[in-house]
Amino acid sequence: MARLSGGRLISEAKVTDYLLNPAHAVGRSKAAFFERFGFSVDRPVELLEALLAHPEANAVVDVAESAYGIKSVVQCRLDTPDGRNPCVRSVWFLETGSRLQRLVTAYPFQGG
Repeated sequence: MARLSGGRLISEAKVTDYLLNPAHAVGRSKAAFFERFGFSVDRPVELLEALLAHPEANAVVDVAESAYGIKSVVQCRLDTPDGRNPCVRSVWFLETGSRLQRLVTAYPFQGG
């Protein structure tokens, strides 16, 4: 079972302006999902820390390489404030020449 290697980076704006933003055109459904499990835009660090830890406990299930870098998909249990810990996919991108995996997105995975 492969794990995501290297350091990880998540901008707080990725969490507040996208993943927990109920007004975001694409992120609003994600915001509703994460809020159902106890995350809140008032406490964005909780989701940020949970997503940073997500690759520690879960496997990489897909990898795609391009001239720009490597995209990795990590899948399953995300530690949540309410303890229900749903299956989530987090997508990470390692830009060519970088040492830090950057979070692209995270979303619920129904097959888990």
